[in-house]
Amino acid sequence: MTHTDPRVTQTPQATPAGRRLPLLDVLRGVAILGTLMTNVWIFTGPGAEWGALESGMATGPVESTFGVLANGKFLSLLTILFGVGLAIQYDSAKRRGQPWPGRYRWRALFLFAEGTVHFVLVFAWDVLMGYAVTALLVAWLLTRSERAQRRVMWWAAGIHLAVMGLLTVALAATGDGTDDGVPEDVVDLYAHGSYPAQIAFRLENALALRMEPVLTFFLLVFLFLLGVRLFRAGAFGADETGRRLRSRLLAWGIGLGLPLNAAAALAGPDLFLLARYGTAPLLALGYIGLVGAVVDRVRRPGPLMTGLTSVGRTALSGYVLQNALCVLISYGIGLGLAERLDGTGPWWVVALWATVCAVLMAGSTLWLRRFSTGPLESVQKWALRH
Repeated sequence: MTHTDPRVTQTPQATPAGRRLPLLDVLRGVAILGTLMTNVWIFTGPGAEWGALESGMATGPVESTFGVLANGKFLSLLTILFGVGLAIQYDSAKRRGQPWPGRYRWRALFLFAEGTVHFVLVFAWDVLMGYAVTALLVAWLLTRSERAQRRVMWWAAGIHLAVMGLLTVALAATGDGTDDGVPEDVVDLYAHGSYPAQIAFRLENALALRMEPVLTFFLLVFLFLLGVRLFRAGAFGADETGRRLRSRLLAWGIGLGLPLNAAAALAGPDLFLLARYGTAPLLALGYIGLVGAVVDRVRRPGPLMTGLTSVGRTALSGYVLQNALCVLISYGIGLGLAERLDGTGPWWVVALWATVCAVLMAGSTLWLRRFSTGPLESVQKWALRH
């Protein structure tokens, strides 16, 4: 027997079926392109996906600035927004009198399958598989009382911070946070190896390459439920309640999150886990407030706002496409620019990020002129109807 909170469908944020919240689309677009601010250094670094495990991100001033602004922040933002989307689907099911989780289980399982394909064929640092598993748990939690959800949310946060703290102490004590370099055979694999060889490498090292969603499971649960709470509180609405909540997020998220993230980054690799998985979510909340403040002041959306909205409406397709483009541009199976431009400085990497962002914004805008959803979103809808 399940227990639902009678206030679920009486929140300020509840919206009529079919009506989109414009800010959410913009935030999703920002989150998708923001994750690439971190991932682009993985694609272009020695050893690519495995190199990020061995040595982390580079420590030059440009890379460090990107790290302070992006590393873990947009991943946290994307996770919060996934929780918001789950809350919207739950409310929609309840309005229609449909059972919950019901068919949503199939949607989560399909997302896990998509993530698995993405991991094997495109990018080892996939987030979709972890989201799918977390979504199955949180979907069930939404049938419990609000008190139970709040209790799970804060317990998850506490367990996550304890785990990250212990791992940080262990890394500092053993010196494993230092840069030991990437094995030459791995560097050569991504610079000159064949596509089947790269796939085989991911499969052979799947346990290590899939460790992030395992280590951060409790963080994912916390951020999903935080997204649910923000949505139900009305934090994404265009009314006074939404603006007031976003102002608080901006003040606390930026005012406290930015100096904490900068301090963690300056502390060096020993605090990498706390920087990416500890202080990053706080700054992500500040980004919600910051983007919301900008959107509130825009009267006529220009190309940038339109592009971000379009990427947000095709978020799944954009996420996979940006990774595929970076693979073809950076790895030896494509243009091989990671090796060709190695040692030339970081600015070509920044240019790569900006170019891929522009391509995604323009491409998604053009696509939505003819179709209502992105290509992968359409495949998902078709598959779940059959």
